[in-house]
Amino acid sequence: MKHFMKRVLEWKTGASLAFTASMLIYVVIALLMGERQIEATAVIAMLLLSMTGTFVQYLCFTDNIIKNMRYTRRLMLFGVLFLPLLTVIAVVFGWFPAYRPGAWLLFLGLALVVLAAMTLGFEFYFHIAGRKYDGLLGQYRKQHEGE
Repeated sequence: MKHFMKRVLEWKTGASLAFTASMLIYVVIALLMGERQIEATAVIAMLLLSMTGTFVQYLCFTDNIIKNMRYTRRLMLFGVLFLPLLTVIAVVFGWFPAYRPGAWLLFLGLALVVLAAMTLGFEFYFHIAGRKYDGLLGQYRKQHEGE
């Protein structure tokens, strides 16, 4: 039970951060487009997407549920699980006119571009963080060489 509650807390924290970030982005874009109000359905859509999307992210990118899977497969699994979830929420909440084929192409294209951009962003961050930790490890080894 202790491990379950720890994982629930991790998910809740991730979902809260995702919701806050998505709402901030939504508000900024809405303001840039001249909007001054946010519909309650938009808040609910972002909350649902944050809660379910964070679960899919937790499922795919931690070893807590799926063990020993390569990163590329985890990324593909995330795409396979998240894209339909995103699509259902988009259609239910009317993010685009679902009866227009061009709108579907634009929606799916944007979703894939955002996924690729976020993946590259995380890769860049982990690359920089890895260099930082390699440097710190080198300093540690140098300091403790004579022991």
